[in-house]
Amino acid sequence: MLYYLFELLQEYNFPGSRLMSYITFRSGAALLLSLFIALVFGRKIIDRLQLMQVGEIIRDLGLEGQMQKKGTPTMGGVIIIISILIPCLLVGDLSNIYMLLMLIATVWLGTLGFCDDYIKVARHDKEGMKGKFKIIGQVGLGLIVGLTMYFSPDITQRQESSVTYMADNVEAVYVDTPQDVKSTQTTIPFVKNNNFDYAYLTQWLGDYAQAGGWILFVLVVIVVVAATSNGANLTDGLDGLCAGTSAIICVALAIMAYLGGNVIYSTYLNIMYIPQSSELVVFMSAFIGALIGFLWYNAYPAQVFMGDTGSLTIGGIIAVFAILIHKELLIPILCAIFFVEDLSVMMQVAYFKYTKRKCGQGRRIFKMTPLHHHFQKPGNSGIEALVQAPLRAIPESKIVTRFWIVGIFLAVITFVTLKIR
Repeated sequence: MLYYLFELLQEYNFPGSRLMSYITFRSGAALLLSLFIALVFGRKIIDRLQLMQVGEIIRDLGLEGQMQKKGTPTMGGVIIIISILIPCLLVGDLSNIYMLLMLIATVWLGTLGFCDDYIKVARHDKEGMKGKFKIIGQVGLGLIVGLTMYFSPDITQRQESSVTYMADNVEAVYVDTPQDVKSTQTTIPFVKNNNFDYAYLTQWLGDYAQAGGWILFVLVVIVVVAATSNGANLTDGLDGLCAGTSAIICVALAIMAYLGGNVIYSTYLNIMYIPQSSELVVFMSAFIGALIGFLWYNAYPAQVFMGDTGSLTIGGIIAVFAILIHKELLIPILCAIFFVEDLSVMMQVAYFKYTKRKCGQGRRIFKMTPLHHHFQKPGNSGIEALVQAPLRAIPESKIVTRFWIVGIFLAVITFVTLKIR
């Protein structure tokens, strides 16, 4: 809203009215606003949640300090969502399709997570919403994002087309003509120009190869949204783990969005230029500020938990953001922590069922999953797990800090892979 007010003031040459036309200024304003809202109003929301007795349901899993968390307010993801929405509504360009899609993703998954948390609290049921309903919600968001990217004329990529011609018997001259086109190209590491077109995989369809490429792209969008959202949800198991790891990921994505949304930088660095996508930097700045502000209260020992209201929203935002800047195939590297957490649970369940069927007694690969809990349990022969190390339980705060360090390493590696040919 302030964005449009300043646009109006520009017509009257009001001093400073042009500030809102700069992405860097609005991004900084969004970050500071979201941080302020999370810090100031976050305390009030936590107090309110305590009065409403919205406490986390804790099952005794034998982890050090676990039962001390009983009764800690949950559903704190509301702080993150409010801290994102208000700055974006104030300084964001609400006519920009990229900003609108990010706001829809935030509200959509925030509502889904809120319903899950409400069921847990109201029914005192740790399981909450049935998994199939979560998947339906995630698939629905994936369809909205994928189909909007296909049908919206405002979502394009800029590509250079080479034209060969002869002039006065002079050898061929190549002229590059920039064009904004709809394309299924995306960014991948380890190859020249870092581009991959989904339509390459559907060339067997002949004249319908491009349409097939879009169908494949939408399917990939659905998988990425569901996998990343669930991965963030599983990562939310230790104080500050999900919020801190996500903030690191978001800084990397914000840099990619800024470079890819600036025609000068993208041309100089030879990376994909996406017109109008620079507005995403404003949203991501607000998101980073919200995560840091929430981390103030969520750091060990946590005064509030984000619940599924926060974790599902965080994962969904990261997935949709990466998709909009065509970096979804970099997520396995950048968000490797999320996917390792996902994978650890799937491996554990599959191996337990397999050994129970073959041997009559189920065995485990890890002492406990998701993976971060594996490090909290001491290793001993009484636990039927293949991986016993570490033999001593690691303090929660140290596990979280080490995961953050790994997250920073993965963010750096993601950028490095784009320069390796």
